[in-house]
Amino acid sequence: MTYEFTTEDLKEIEKIKSRYPEVKPATLPVLWIAQNRFGHVDPDVQKLVAATLDLPEAHVHGVATFYTQYYKEKKGKYVLDVCTCLSCQLCGGYDMLHYLEEKLGIKTGETSNDGMFTLNQVECLGACGYAPMLQITNDKYVNNLTPEKIDKLVDSLKKGEEPSYEKMEMPLRKNN
Repeated sequence: MTYEFTTEDLKEIEKIKSRYPEVKPATLPVLWIAQNRFGHVDPDVQKLVAATLDLPEAHVHGVATFYTQYYKEKKGKYVLDVCTCLSCQLCGGYDMLHYLEEKLGIKTGETSNDGMFTLNQVECLGACGYAPMLQITNDKYVNNLTPEKIDKLVDSLKKGEEPSYEKMEMPLRKNN
């Protein structure tokens, strides 16, 4: 597959580049643009980013592979990162992970047959006081998980509805 940025993407990339005295610091935000556009930053997407920024491919590859938030392969529409670090673990993080495995019919690291969900086990997401928790596609946190909250979340996502405070009746925050 050949990847290309849209005209709008290229305008946004130029704005990002203008914020820095040199181009290297633009790598991370441009990788986000690429991931938002293509759903992942596999090696071909990394090459596009490198060419667009006129940077060595090795630099872009190093950045993309260092951060787990950049998906190096195609993932489901929604990536559910379940925290199993100590606080979440003690509050039932593994129970919630296993519940999701059963509910979605996949194991950790897999994507559902319909391409809707990828399930990951991750280390600390930085919200220990709200354990157990998960993150939806690097964007929103769902805290104080219970099987009932997971059921609501999955049902909502299957309908294409992004979770919100009102609809989910659970603590939720945008990860900025």
